[in-house]
Amino acid sequence: MTIKVALAGAGAFGIKHLDGIQNIDGVEVISLISRDLAKTQEVADKYGIKHVTTDLADALAIKEVDAVILCTPTQMHAEQTIACLKAGKHVQVEIPLADSLKGAEDVVAMQKQTGLVAMCGHTRRFNPSHQYVHHKIQAGEFNIQQMDVQTYFFRRTNTNALGQARSWTDHLLWHHAAHTVDLFAYQANSPIVQANAIQGPIHPTLGIAMDMSIQLKAANGAICTLSLSFNNDGPLGTYFRYIGDTATYLARYDDLFNGKDEKIDVSQVDVSMNGIELQDREFFAAIQEGREPNASVGRVLACYQVLHQLEQQLNAA
Repeated sequence: MTIKVALAGAGAFGIKHLDGIQNIDGVEVISLISRDLAKTQEVADKYGIKHVTTDLADALAIKEVDAVILCTPTQMHAEQTIACLKAGKHVQVEIPLADSLKGAEDVVAMQKQTGLVAMCGHTRRFNPSHQYVHHKIQAGEFNIQQMDVQTYFFRRTNTNALGQARSWTDHLLWHHAAHTVDLFAYQANSPIVQANAIQGPIHPTLGIAMDMSIQLKAANGAICTLSLSFNNDGPLGTYFRYIGDTATYLARYDDLFNGKDEKIDVSQVDVSMNGIELQDREFFAAIQEGREPNASVGRVLACYQVLHQLEQQLNAA
């Protein structure tokens, strides 16, 4: 049976999903939803997608659509995920699940009510580099003492990963910190019991902090230090240093190095080296097998509880 998919958001990330899905058998994108009809049509033509609309409700009304992938602005995630579940569609929403704890809790409640597959794009759980470390931890060969993480972008103007103007404002805490908060608890295999945050000045027009520092501690004693910036004029993206009892690992997206900066071959870890494709494969496999996916909305809820706690701390400062 072919899984028929509607994809919302034809921007930089939507295209990454479309590229990944081309490598997955038994899946077909039949509807593309985005704000700018002309641009959406252009992307649809390139990928051979027949149905194009600017309204998610149009795609949800298509009976053949089994599942939806949401690559839309953060502020719409919770509401749109709930709309997909209410329409009887399985749903994968890009990170973050929501921009508030209440939004995340509402999604989890709706998933429980419908029993449908609902998953969030916590890609770091799927990158081969992080999977390699995860397997070492599961085998009892490596335990994290400290994770040292840098998430750096140059976003002094409101642009996306392709350098195009953005219609919405990104957020260091609710989006970029979500990756690391979730990954740290997942890799430590222990809940976060302490979390502290400080932030730099609020940007006069974007209305967000451009610099932030976060400290985390897991119940098993592992700690994590996370530095985030939209002011960094240099290499972009996230750099993870795993300091453990038996080794040090440096992870950058899908690549992994040891503490001496020697590259580790992670090409055999999974069927692809592309984290987004692996994330999509898990989503479709969970639908086919009728099971809860890794990074289900229920499994990542703890991350949003920590983000909420950090937000309250920042607001009180």
